[in-house]
Amino acid sequence: ETEEMFARSLDLVDECGLTQLHVFPFSPRPGTPAARMPQVPRPVVKERARRLREKGDAAFRRHLDAEVGQRRSILVESDGAGRTEHFTPVKIGRPMEPGAIATLAVTGHDGERLLAA
Repeated sequence: ETEEMFARSLDLVDECGLTQLHVFPFSPRPGTPAARMPQVPRPVVKERARRLREKGDAAFRRHLDAEVGQRRSILVESDGAGRTEHFTPVKIGRPMEPGAIATLAVTGHDGERLLAA
């Protein structure tokens, strides 16, 4: 992967409206076609993974910011925690039974999950 190809990957995060990324560096496995391809130096791989994680973190924060003030259907997974229909984690500010689905107002976020009441 060239730097230009990697830059395109960064652009796709915004263009596709991605909100959550799962980033891990490629590790060649002996005997696979990918292991025979020219390899990117490990320091470059780690730096690109860091940059992509930062891009993903920023996209997730924008997503959380945009959800504040919305009403969302939330599946209660455990007492005080659930997920929206788009899989965004939510801290629920009142007791609710696991398995319940409730439409709640998103009142804020803590940087990692939405806050709803």
